[in-house]
Amino acid sequence: MIERSKVTKIKKSLGATLLKLYFQDNLIDEIEKVPIKRNPKNKDSLRCCIYKDRAMSRYRLMALMGIDIENEDNEFNSLSDFTQMALKREKPDNDKPISIVDMSCISCQQHKYVISDICKACEARPCETNCPKNSISILNGKSIINYDTCISCGKCYNVCPYKAVIHSPIPCEEVCPVDAIYRDEKTGKEVIDYSKCIFCGKCIQACPFGTIVERSQMLYIAKQIKTKNKQKPIIAMLAPSIIGQFPGTVQQVITALKQIGFDYVYEVAYGADITAQHEAQEIIERSNDKQFLMGTSCCPAYIEAVRKHVKTFEKYISKAKTPMAYTAEFAKQKFPDCKTVFIGPCVAKKFEGFHNNYVDYVLTFEELSSFFLAFNIEITELKETSYDTIQTTKEAQHFCVSGGVANTVKYYSNKINPLVKINSYLINGLGKKGFRELKNTAKGKLPYNLIECMSCEGGCLSGPGVNVPSKISIRKLN
Repeated sequence: MIERSKVTKIKKSLGATLLKLYFQDNLIDEIEKVPIKRNPKNKDSLRCCIYKDRAMSRYRLMALMGIDIENEDNEFNSLSDFTQMALKREKPDNDKPISIVDMSCISCQQHKYVISDICKACEARPCETNCPKNSISILNGKSIINYDTCISCGKCYNVCPYKAVIHSPIPCEEVCPVDAIYRDEKTGKEVIDYSKCIFCGKCIQACPFGTIVERSQMLYIAKQIKTKNKQKPIIAMLAPSIIGQFPGTVQQVITALKQIGFDYVYEVAYGADITAQHEAQEIIERSNDKQFLMGTSCCPAYIEAVRKHVKTFEKYISKAKTPMAYTAEFAKQKFPDCKTVFIGPCVAKKFEGFHNNYVDYVLTFEELSSFFLAFNIEITELKETSYDTIQTTKEAQHFCVSGGVANTVKYYSNKINPLVKINSYLINGLGKKGFRELKNTAKGKLPYNLIECMSCEGGCLSGPGVNVPSKISIRKLN
């Protein structure tokens, strides 16, 4: 399998180690040794020394156990203490699925623009002439930037004829679509403003040091598997984006899930069909409104973006529940005491699941890989097993790609009332352009009546919790 980065490989390996120790009944006794074994004295360090590497392993293990690093990092607590704390919990204690390991957040370039040695201190000096804050001067035959007054406007970068000015952004800040992550002036480390954060997970993908971590629920799920009984089945709910995430077929992945200990595996495309049917009915009802407009309801990061940053669009969001919600509701109706585990590519689903009484846990594909590693499962060697839900439409199975939701809604609306013309528009990824399009649509400036918005460009197959590049999974889906 192609790994997205070495950071993801490290996280999967640590997760597998954690799970192995838990199922072998020696997690509390052995957890303190894990950072030392992973970072022995004779191994080259990734940071300044092996002790920082060990500290980073400690924090990653805490995040994998669901610990809120920012609020519960008591330096006097051992890893064993945190493990016992985690094992006493049944679910996450708050709805924030992302944390920053500030100890590791020290390596990024402090400034967005840097003048390189290519600079010739030319006579024209367009960088100096065009700087609105007079922050550039010449010293020893080279331009220098006074960062005390620099506002990172980028004019020097744009006008330099030698391309001597380098744009060196802070990766997490650069990708955050809502400016929810910023450098604290006192500590020099990144901080998340949760009042702005939409939990899209882009910062997790962007951070080259793995400093931004998601709080995993794998240990809670492992507890349910280990202590389960027949009266309380554990149900895995696989998102449509499962396509291409693992070697072998989806049906072999279903077999692997049952080998781990899941009793049933439901296809979330089943819930996607229900969502699309509700949204089709709703948009037909809205066709009588003066401003005939509806936004889809499926992406939780987009919903948070609207609620926190584009409130003028909020009234247009469909009242339909998400495919995850409908699938979990179906599971709870059939087995009231069951435990539901949504498995998909999305960090924001952890936020949504925390606020949904039908969803007990959320696992990413990346985290599921740790289970397969811990159980030594070779998926391609397994037989195939079918879903425990009814056959879904091909349209619903394409919910995971940009355009899939809108196409399925149009498919059902045409069945209900073909006279209502649906003119859809895709906001493919929430960046500056996407936010501008949302605002313009809410003002009636764009001639569309169905807006599909995906936080991740290309759809869920590009989510922060996927195993493979989206090009591979999209090709397999098609």
